[in-house]
Amino acid sequence: MAPKPITSPVPDAWYPTLSVVMLSVGLLFTASFFIYEATSSRKSRSLAKELTTGAVASVFLGFGSLFLLLASGVYV
Repeated sequence: MAPKPITSPVPDAWYPTLSVVMLSVGLLFTASFFIYEATSSRKSRSLAKELTTGAVASVFLGFGSLFLLLASGVYV
């Protein structure tokens, strides 16, 4: 019984599209975070909203960067 080769769960043709979409969503969340920080007063800020927005932006930017590297041929 020969072992199966390891393959990606995502088709290679989707890498550029996924990178553009995820980086765009990540940048939108980052912009939302900065706008929230700049427009709200110090007393009206919510730590939970800041952490949630920052975490979501970080995840999307991280996976978007990963797919950008994969789309450009840098297999990590």
